[in-house]
Amino acid sequence: MSQSTIAGVCPVLPTVFDDAGGLDHAGVAAVVDYVVASGAEGTVFPGLASEYDMLSLDEREALIATVGEAVDGRIGFIVGASSDSVADSVRLAQAGVRAGASAAMVMTPRTLGGDLAAIGAFYEELGRSAGVPILLQNAPAPMGLGLTPEQVVAVAASTDAIRWVKEETMPCGQRISALRAAAQAGGAVPHLAGVFGGAGGRYLVDELHRGAIGSMPAAETPEIHVALMAAHRRGDEATVRGLYEALLPILMVQAVFRWRLTKEVLVRRGVIASAHTRAAGPAFDAEDMEELDVILARLEDAHRRLA
Repeated sequence: MSQSTIAGVCPVLPTVFDDAGGLDHAGVAAVVDYVVASGAEGTVFPGLASEYDMLSLDEREALIATVGEAVDGRIGFIVGASSDSVADSVRLAQAGVRAGASAAMVMTPRTLGGDLAAIGAFYEELGRSAGVPILLQNAPAPMGLGLTPEQVVAVAASTDAIRWVKEETMPCGQRISALRAAAQAGGAVPHLAGVFGGAGGRYLVDELHRGAIGSMPAAETPEIHVALMAAHRRGDEATVRGLYEALLPILMVQAVFRWRLTKEVLVRRGVIASAHTRAAGPAFDAEDMEELDVILARLEDAHRRLA
């Protein structure tokens, strides 16, 4: 995956902890291998699905190195470099460059509010020093700023270092259409190479139909997303719809339990040893666990039948 061709399914890796809450570097490397084996074209770390705001800068930098070493050029690597500080984002982006990343995903800084001039200046300064092109992540509040398409276009027009957008503020599909129109010849941001979908993949079919070049879901079932993307590219709409409908139950669970769902599935699949999270959030009870058994069994059956 070169700087000009990032696309496809690029799962966001979780941060793996041991039961005491310490970093599990071997577990992170095992998830990288799991994602590579799924057929994904790239991977992202750290992002919102990585509990990145629960990590110190030193921890983020160390884990970026672990991910880069584990990826080892087998698939693309997009480093997450979100911060309210340009200096910290530059530090993380440059750590990604050393680890082999071909792009840096950076969320709109929350501390800048709706000051588009200040946001544009942030990305312009970042673009001068990052060492890789930038993917602007437009996440909804409270995680991000949830900029309108017009605001994203205004920010992207401030620097040609912004080459992609990850759009995950609802309605995602309409926003992707607006951004793609602005990226066309004669548009406000012709240097924009493409738009990725986000929001865990919950709106994936609409995003792809509107011209998204890829998706960045969480990493619990990457093989399903890969099969769906392959069906989309060959024009097999029935398989796209069938896989998407099979995915919806687990996507709904993931929307509630977030990191815990991802890690629980990875534990069940023997990829990692602990489902520990640092971030707060609801925990599974016994009935949730039983329902997850049913959802995973049905999803695996659908994958066998349709992929």
